[in-house]
Amino acid sequence: MRPVPFALLAASACLLSACDKAPSPAPQASEAAAEAPPVIPVMGPERHILAFGDSLLAGYGLEDGESYPERLEQALRARGINARIANAGVSGDTTAAGLQRLDFTLGSQQPKPELAIISLGGNDMLRSLPPAQTRTNLEAILKRLRQDGIPVVLLGMLAAPNLGPDYGKAFNPIYPQLAEKYDAVLVPFFLQPVIDKPDLMQGDHVHPTAIGIDAIVAATVDDVADALPKRAR
Repeated sequence: MRPVPFALLAASACLLSACDKAPSPAPQASEAAAEAPPVIPVMGPERHILAFGDSLLAGYGLEDGESYPERLEQALRARGINARIANAGVSGDTTAAGLQRLDFTLGSQQPKPELAIISLGGNDMLRSLPPAQTRTNLEAILKRLRQDGIPVVLLGMLAAPNLGPDYGKAFNPIYPQLAEKYDAVLVPFFLQPVIDKPDLMQGDHVHPTAIGIDAIVAATVDDVADALPKRAR
C-alpha cells in the first residue's frame, strides 16, 4: 500500500477536544445533501446491523440523517437489502471505552445483529496510546463478537506520520492482522476517500462533511453488503 497523506491527523489536538464535547453546529451542506432522501420501500426480512465506534460513526457535526450508519442504511436499501442499522457510535471513544460498553450495547440489541461494523482506534492513536493496548482491546472486541456468532466489518485507521515511523510500524498492522485472525472484512483505511479533499471535510479538518460521508459510503457499501450472512432462499 502506498503511503497515504494523512493531513487531517495533523489536527489531532482539534479532534481530541472536539470528540470529548457535544457536537458543534453542523457546517452548511450542499442543497443535494440538505434534501431528505425519499423513503426506499424494500421487501424481505430486515437485516439488523450494529455500527459500533467513535465520532466517525456517531455523526459528529452532521445533521440528522447524515451520519455514516444512516447513509449506509439508505445505500443498502437502494440495493434491495432491507437494512436496519443501529448507530452505537460515541464521540471520543477509545478502544478501551468501546470494550467497556460492548456487553451493554450487545445486550440492548433486539434481535441480535447479523453484522457489526467496528470503527475504533483513531482516538487511541491521536492520544499516542500504546499500540499494544489498542491491539489488546480491539482483539477483545472481535473475540466477544465471534463468541456471539456476529461477523464483523473492521474499519481500519492509519497512524499519523508526525507520530514517527516506530509508532506507525506498531499501529498500522493492527487492523489487517486482527481482521485476518478473526475472519473480519477489512476496510484498510476508512477515511481514504476524503483525505486531502478539503471540500469533503468539515472545518476542523478531521470529520467528513455530509458529502464526504457519501463518498465513504460509496467506497464501502459493497464490503458491507458482501459481509452480510447469506440467507437461504
